[in-house]
Amino acid sequence: MNTDPIADYLTRVRNAIKANHRVVEIPASNLKKEITKVLYNKGYIQSYRFDDSTVQGTIKIALKYNPLTRQSAIMSLERVSKPGLRKYAAADSLPRVLNGLGIAVLSTSKGVMTDKEARTENVGGEVLCYVY
Repeated sequence: MNTDPIADYLTRVRNAIKANHRVVEIPASNLKKEITKVLYNKGYIQSYRFDDSTVQGTIKIALKYNPLTRQSAIMSLERVSKPGLRKYAAADSLPRVLNGLGIAVLSTSKGVMTDKEARTENVGGEVLCYVY
């Protein structure tokens, strides 16, 4: 049993990057699938595949590296809202990561989205993590 599945997701990706793995496999949930889609759309991961052959299913993520420097596209993954202390942001006070160079992933009433998308939609929500 895992008390914080989002932190486990981020830690698995972070560990795979540090070990220079090409693919990381993570137990699936709907929220993790949505976070994966956001990371793919913003260019932080190369590709992903949802495998629903088991009861829970898995997410296979192909990590993205610079071919010349072998450096990952993801420099940092940081969990913001934890089960013991949730962090929420209103539409007018959404966080900016690295002055707009990174993204904050939010869970809003309109779905999981980045801070920039939430500003255009004018919605706030729970700040899940920072990625840059």
